[in-house]
Amino acid sequence: MATILLADDDAAIRDLVRRALSSDGHTVHVTQDGVEALESLGANGAVYDILITDVDMPQLDGISLAEKALAMKPALAVVLMSGFTDQLERAARLRVRRLLSISKPFTLDQIKQVVKSVLA
Repeated sequence: MATILLADDDAAIRDLVRRALSSDGHTVHVTQDGVEALESLGANGAVYDILITDVDMPQLDGISLAEKALAMKPALAVVLMSGFTDQLERAARLRVRRLLSISKPFTLDQIKQVVKSVLA
């Protein structure tokens, strides 16, 4: 199972994703924004397999977070969540081997499937 870093400024989404992925056996570390997620990535001994982030967040948006995270940990898989398809187009510049996106709103099964796919 994977160790996942989740960044979203919406508490309801954080809880939904955490519950869904924890029920599949993944370890999910929850952060409420991009700045907190970046601090968690840089913490001594922090090892994550996947970054799941909302694209639209204050201070440090999800795509900027993904860029900085990949500079620190190039092997990291990234899942971008957004309610706005045009925001996901900005992700084309990310240089990542494993990148998937999911549009909001999504179901528990959909987020579980995206994680399975990015791990495959």
